[in-house]
Amino acid sequence: MKIGAQLYTIREFCKNLDDFSESLKKIADIGYTTVQVSGTCDFDPQWLKNQLDANGLSCVLTHTPGDRMIADAVKVAQDHSVFGCDHIGLGWFSFDESDPNKSYNHFVETYRPVARAFRDNGKLFMYHNHAHEFAKQEGKLILQKISEDFAPDELGFTIDTYWVQVGGGDPAQWIERFSGRVPCIHLKDCAFEQKMAVIGEGNINFDRVFEKAESAGTKYMLVEQDDCYGEDPFDCLKRSYNNLKALGFK
Repeated sequence: MKIGAQLYTIREFCKNLDDFSESLKKIADIGYTTVQVSGTCDFDPQWLKNQLDANGLSCVLTHTPGDRMIADAVKVAQDHSVFGCDHIGLGWFSFDESDPNKSYNHFVETYRPVARAFRDNGKLFMYHNHAHEFAKQEGKLILQKISEDFAPDELGFTIDTYWVQVGGGDPAQWIERFSGRVPCIHLKDCAFEQKMAVIGEGNINFDRVFEKAESAGTKYMLVEQDDCYGEDPFDCLKRSYNNLKALGFK
């Protein structure tokens, strides 16, 4: 398994193309060779390919706005092919049953055609969890319902270790449960008072996470820290990288 950097961590440093370019260089200088592109400014697919190549990086996953996927899923898939990315993720859906356009059924009806278009064009639609997917609807957790209503070749899961724990779940157990459907996961530590932390500086049992991810077929473990609480996010990513490297990952 390879470790990578989730660029949402440094989103404040990717608001224009010049800063985005410089940030990719800083990520490469830390030692990362893999990234997820999320929360950045708009970019041309060929521009991103050139920047990745110049820094010895590969993009293995994105979070792409849902409206773009819905408007033209084939074009989104083709754009991802330009910079060599096979996993296209949705970062958030509210599952608000009080709003028909945000309901669970709307999610399934809207994103199943997207997922199938991605599949037919050699990509995999990836769903990223937060905590609210651990609420129940009709006696089942929302995350479980998604897994049952989409075929494995239609949808994979980017299990986020922090949000699983905040939702009351066991990150390692859910990775195991979705074995074969978790090519990419988010490594995010959880410290006291539900604070996001550098990997190894919180309380998640990552030994079990790594064990279950390996057996579940995970290829990429992407380090993310949405909130660095005033610390330099590049420094946080560097400390996470060093802690993971000390365990033999790179």
